[in-house]
Amino acid sequence: MEVRFREVDPFNCWIWLRYSDVPSKGEKEYVDGIFDSWYVLGRLGGFNSENLQTHEMGSDISWMSYENDDTSSSLPSLMHNLGEFEFNECWARCWVDLGTSDLIAIDVLINVLKQMDVDVVKIEELIIGGVNQDWPVEEHPDAIFSSTD
Repeated sequence: MEVRFREVDPFNCWIWLRYSDVPSKGEKEYVDGIFDSWYVLGRLGGFNSENLQTHEMGSDISWMSYENDDTSSSLPSLMHNLGEFEFNECWARCWVDLGTSDLIAIDVLINVLKQMDVDVVKIEELIIGGVNQDWPVEEHPDAIFSSTD
C-alpha cells in the first residue's frame, strides 16, 4: 500500500482509499468499522500525544509509576466529526474533522490500514487530504458522528 499526502486541512480532511478490485460488501463493512472505531478513539481523546507515558518509558513497563494527574494541564485532544464512508468502484473516501486531536491519529490509521492491506483486502493507495477531480466533494459533508451527539 502506497501512502501519499496532499494538502491537509485537519478540520476538513478527505481520506481516500484505492483498492486493487471493487471491494465486496464484507470488505466495505470492515473498513467502515475501522473508521468508526478510529473516530470513537479520537472523540474520546485517545490521540493525545502529550500523554504517551508508557510509550516514553520504553520496553519495560513492569512496576511503572503512572502519573495520573499528568494530563491535567494539557488541552483536550478530541476529534470532532466523521462523515459517512463512500464507495465508487475501486475508490473509497471518508471526510473527517480531526479537531484538536494530535496527528498521531493519522499514524494509527495508517498502521491499521497497512495491516488490513496484508490480512483482509488489497489496498493500492491511501491518500490523506485533497480531492479527486473525477469525484466531486461537498463543501461541508453531513457527519454520521459529531461532537454534539
